[in-house]
Amino acid sequence: MAADIDALRRVNFLAPLNDRNIRGLAKSMTVRKVPAGEPILIEGDNAIAFFVILDGEATVLVGGKERRTLGPGDHFGEIALVLPHTPRTASVIAKTDVELGAMASWNFKSFVAEHPEVTWPLLETVAQLVADSPGT
Repeated sequence: MAADIDALRRVNFLAPLNDRNIRGLAKSMTVRKVPAGEPILIEGDNAIAFFVILDGEATVLVGGKERRTLGPGDHFGEIALVLPHTPRTASVIAKTDVELGAMASWNFKSFVAEHPEVTWPLLETVAQLVADSPGT
């Protein structure tokens, strides 16, 4: 099963992609389901994937404190696309049953090589994450 194209269109750094390319990206993503209350990822674990919420809600925790709630079209794990195996900067817990589109960093690297138009928007997204982080 492919990731939802409409959810991927809401990811700002994927906006430059045309219909054919966004469909191809959707087909290359793995769809994963996480039950309510279960962790999607844990702060400090090694990062290897990027996620887009297709359905449901998740809570972001940093240092055990709730930072925000994510819903369909929201994404997380962008740093893993650029620096795989970097420790996760937050935990994300399924608030409801969640369906996710996931992509491993090694798959995304080849995708960016074929679609360089996403490079600058991805850089802006990661820079904004750093700017929004406490202590920066």
